Amino acid sequence: MSLRIIFMGTPEFSVPALDALIAAGHEIACVYAQPPRPAGRGMALRKSPVQLRAEALGIEVRTPHSLRRHDAQSGFAELKADLAIVVAYGLILPQAVLDERRLGCWNIHASLLPRWRGAAPIQRAILAGDAMTGVSIMRMEAGLDTGPVALVTQTMIGQDETAGQLHDRLSLAGAELMVRAAALLEAGTLETNPQTRDGIAYAAKIEKTEARIDWTKSAREVHNQIRGLSPFPGAWCQMQLAAKPERVKLLQAVLAPGKGRPGEIIGDDLSIACGEGAVRVVQLQRAGKQASTCQEFLRGNRLANGGIVT
Repeated sequence: MSLRIIFMGTPEFSVPALDALIAAGHEIACVYAQPPRPAGRGMALRKSPVQLRAEALGIEVRTPHSLRRHDAQSGFAELKADLAIVVAYGLILPQAVLDERRLGCWNIHASLLPRWRGAAPIQRAILAGDAMTGVSIMRMEAGLDTGPVALVTQTMIGQDETAGQLHDRLSLAGAELMVRAAALLEAGTLETNPQTRDGIAYAAKIEKTEARIDWTKSAREVHNQIRGLSPFPGAWCQMQLAAKPERVKLLQAVLAPGKGRPGEIIGDDLSIACGEGAVRVVQLQRAGKQASTCQEFLRGNRLANGGIVT
């Protein structure tokens, strides 16, 4: 027996869960995704990864701007699905939608709830220097990621792991865990537990103002900022290139020995001093250019020891 599922998701993170549910034999009644958005230099409308994947599979896709309208809610109800599965959808589900499904609405959330409720759990975990994170399967309710949790899987965060790398790992882990949860729901044996009130933290949306590197901070804080904001929006600093300052994104770095003035280049391997300790840049990106390794960058750009990045 399979479940009839409404799948609700938008970014690349959601696609493995959609594929996994189909591979497990469940019926996808409809896919909901956020509407196409202007993107690129021409600002042409671009469909989301979930919409593109669903269309390739021949599944109906709906892209409402809101689910608060009566016609959107009635259309949702007419699908007569057993449950809805929500994976980084990005729109608020009104109470009428949450109450509609026979087996409820379930969310794959990329953190160990109640830590990092909210929009950017992967980035916030790395920015905070967390050693461990994971994925939670939660039954949704009106509060922000406050619902009871059914299943959890944990994983260590690599010392130099970026948000992009962790994103990919948690996406696959969440897909696998959701398939397990669906099987237990089908059997009527999935149990939930309310979230503890201890350790609650909120993962606010990443703001562009957080991306500029403050070299007076410790090397560990700078290191966490670089990997926590990689690949997007990308932690950045200004370097003196071709006799003018240029914004450069630092996409990957490691902790390094050495000391100097904050922002001082202290090695020919692009080690940069922080308020305490130093980091060595591994990968970076000039504006309008492709990402490159430190070695590739230095072949075309001379940065003298003792110079300052800001």
